[in-house]
Amino acid sequence: MKEPDDHDTDEGKSDRSQSSTRQSLGSSQTISRSVTKEDDKVSEDITDETLTEGEKSYLVDDDSDEEHLEGSSSSFQDDYQESTGESRYMKTPGSATEEAEEEVKKKISETFFYDYIQLVSVPYVTLDSNIPLDLLTLVHSFGYDCKKRANLQLLDGSTCMYIAGNQLILLNLKTKQQIYLRSSSSRGIGVIGVHPDKTYFTVAEKGISPDIIIYGYPSLRPYRILRDGTDLGYAYVDFNSSGTLLASVGGNPDYTLTIWNWKEEQPILRTKAFSQEVFKVTFNPEDDAQLTTSGSGHIKFWGMAQTFTGLKLQGSLGRFGKTTTTDIEGYMELPDGKVVSGSEWGNMLVWEAGLIKVELCRTGSKSCHQGPINQIMLDEGEVITAGSDGCVRIWDFETIDTADIIDDTGLLEIEPINELQVDKNVKLFSMIKMNETGNNVWLAQDSSGAIWKLDLSFSNITQDPECLFSFHSGAIEALAVSPVTYLMATTALDRSVRIYDFASKTPLTHVKFKQGGTALAWVPRLVSYTGAQIVVGFEDGVVRILELYDPKGLTIFAGRKKFLDADLHLKHVFKPHTTYITALAFERDGEILATGSKDKTVFFFEVEKDYKPIGYITTPEPVCQLMWSGVSHPDSTLLIICENNYVLEAPFPTIREEEDDHDAVSYEIKDMCIKCFHFSSVKSKIVRLIEIEKRKRRKELKEKEKEERKKRLAAEMGKDGEMESQEEEEEEEEEEKEEPLPEIFIPSTPCRILCGFYSGPGKFWLSLGGYDAGFLYHCEFPPYDKSSNITEKKDEPFDFRFLEDAEDNPIHTITFSFNQDMMFCGMQDGAIRIYLLRQDDSSLTSMEHYWHFSIHDNNYGCIKGISTSYDDRFLVTIGADSNIFVFSIFSVYELQKSMRAKVPSPRFGIETEPIPEDIEDPKAYSIENARRKREHDKLMKEVEEIKAKKREQLKSLRNQFQKLLQMNEELPKHMQFKRTVS
Repeated sequence: MKEPDDHDTDEGKSDRSQSSTRQSLGSSQTISRSVTKEDDKVSEDITDETLTEGEKSYLVDDDSDEEHLEGSSSSFQDDYQESTGESRYMKTPGSATEEAEEEVKKKISETFFYDYIQLVSVPYVTLDSNIPLDLLTLVHSFGYDCKKRANLQLLDGSTCMYIAGNQLILLNLKTKQQIYLRSSSSRGIGVIGVHPDKTYFTVAEKGISPDIIIYGYPSLRPYRILRDGTDLGYAYVDFNSSGTLLASVGGNPDYTLTIWNWKEEQPILRTKAFSQEVFKVTFNPEDDAQLTTSGSGHIKFWGMAQTFTGLKLQGSLGRFGKTTTTDIEGYMELPDGKVVSGSEWGNMLVWEAGLIKVELCRTGSKSCHQGPINQIMLDEGEVITAGSDGCVRIWDFETIDTADIIDDTGLLEIEPINELQVDKNVKLFSMIKMNETGNNVWLAQDSSGAIWKLDLSFSNITQDPECLFSFHSGAIEALAVSPVTYLMATTALDRSVRIYDFASKTPLTHVKFKQGGTALAWVPRLVSYTGAQIVVGFEDGVVRILELYDPKGLTIFAGRKKFLDADLHLKHVFKPHTTYITALAFERDGEILATGSKDKTVFFFEVEKDYKPIGYITTPEPVCQLMWSGVSHPDSTLLIICENNYVLEAPFPTIREEEDDHDAVSYEIKDMCIKCFHFSSVKSKIVRLIEIEKRKRRKELKEKEKEERKKRLAAEMGKDGEMESQEEEEEEEEEEKEEPLPEIFIPSTPCRILCGFYSGPGKFWLSLGGYDAGFLYHCEFPPYDKSSNITEKKDEPFDFRFLEDAEDNPIHTITFSFNQDMMFCGMQDGAIRIYLLRQDDSSLTSMEHYWHFSIHDNNYGCIKGISTSYDDRFLVTIGADSNIFVFSIFSVYELQKSMRAKVPSPRFGIETEPIPEDIEDPKAYSIENARRKREHDKLMKEVEEIKAKKREQLKSLRNQFQKLLQMNEELPKHMQFKRTVS
């Protein structure tokens, strides 16, 4: 295998332009602060190198692989001056012929802190909307981004922290309470780190030229802000052993390595770390001048060295030689300068002078771990390795430190001192020691979806591994909320189905299957009055009906001690599809269950008869969403949204008699009258119309200005002025050349339909991705035509709604409040957008004002599900970043309270009138529903009375018949009637 180039080049760090994001999103560049003058002192430069503005990074292409970059410190000053209007630095006069301008910097006060409220990002709200910023308030987070590198840090013996989308969560391990710190950039958090003294922690943001914010602990106040360390996001941060320096490495595209004097918010050295992804950077614990970086197909060794031009970073790329090139996740610096790293195949590599000295394996050439080694640590004279095989192994330090090759294989066989297999299906990603007195206890990040507590004392009183928290691993595919209480269910491709009580912030139970879950629906109350059943679709085409119950209500048997708060019972299982189930939907009366799949079929089941199959229909493309029409529609129809441009409408299926069904050879329904809408892109036409309207308004405005100018000049200068103005206008008309209108464009590959919903009988709204993003499209089904070819026909929307700032950020999922006055949108970049609507506004004419806030990870946290609780008090979101967030919704009643109205005068005698009995039960019937219930009960009573009368008649006839039989028996035999069999 070919190795990466030993000398990676750097084209220089480009000037970064700050993003023109909304002011209300709380960019950290808008912070203002003051520095106490009596604390201003001149600080000594840590480096002899002067950082001058505009200098580029160059790699010295020699055998030592030396690299350096002289970055800009004055750019930090410029950014600060833009935001505060004052400078933190005092410049000393200098000659214009000098190569670099020397700067004397003010020392930042040790007691200075930023204001978190001014620093943190806040939601965006459209102007003049009166929408409160706290429309949503984060209540709890049930997810954990377990696949994110170094996403488990320890602040003290009882508090750990991790990143969850745009929030940093501080979790108390004993009480399980959560504290939230929001991102300042509103573009997410890249990585976190902790100071060796546990008195500070770093939050490295994402976004355009993101900041590194250092918070004090336990005060949680922003202490320092490091700017311009990377282009788009940070991959890793690390303090040196004394905590005076901070190293950071950026992600794609720049991979910039920066050494900071973080207390003075100053970069000391900066260079490009590598040309491919860098996973990690660390200081050598024994020598601050030595650093190591590792990543995709490389490891690199760095040293700070004094040269004739000043302090430089010199990097030496590790050469794999005969060893296969590998990604390196875990490594450890030894006190003598050697480095031990892991490999993808599970062996340890000992590096010395940039070369592999020896490769360590187990006896019989067995690998040290089955799979990648993700972390290597030196603790109390022992080497600890943690791998994706779920094992922790302890190795003798002296054996590794003195290891050397003994033959041409380059391998040296060693055996671990101790080992711990945490559990089945565990993939250890990172570990951190808890520093409990007298104990050897560690916290472990499991990329399979857990946080473990591990005892590595290996004594006769060693405790078994304890799973402290269990989560989904990877993207969460589906969400369903109970129609009667504060329960929700989620499922993912990690093969688990989980139940949560989101009101009490409690995970209740979970169950695992052989295949990943892909779709969910809570069975409606018309089918299961207690709301105890959920339907789950899986990636293998199987559908399972699960029943939720409280096991403490069961009969207690001898020997049973521990009871869960909830449990799931498998009630039904059937397989209607051959692959990935994408959608499940119950008909409005609960009579039919429809299931959709990527196998381009929709299957119908009769719910009342234990989900007896009715039949299936085929679709032109894979199904992505199913929705039955509501009670406002005259007929019950099914909206079928396919991935690529096709939307179908199926009527209520005809249920065949058992005799006819028994003789059928196939379940396919071929005689169903299915309407089809084949979406044709109209975005370019819309853009063209918008441009025509803009030009028309611009022209009218210019004409108006010309008329006013003409009148003004005529009044001032008479006829000469009129002639001059005419000449000026003619010159302007000659100079102005109108640009051609945007061309009509139809994408060659159809854009994917992401979601949709009914707006009325035969009408629906769609959200699309790709080129067609940025609008909601209102469509209508054409009349059913059996002879038409749906692949050839093209249908266009008849209306649209513009979505602000959604050109590259389409809506992926939509839900509504119970009263239809709020439309909740889950965006591709992980943000929540809420539009306030008028009630019964299916045409979205009032869709103007909205609330927008980044919640999930902006890069890979697309919102895959969004739902309100049964009473609209809570909103729940799930994302592709493994996160689950629960929010409380600002009450519409509270929202209306801020409006003022004239209070009518009191009616005479009102104070003496008796107070009627109040209705406080939220489940109480409305007047209309109470009447319907009363009529229903009356009808049922009449039916029961009729049944009772019939029973009495039958009873009387039976008695008469018995008497006749007895009389017949008493007659002589020749006179008796004989019974005959017909």
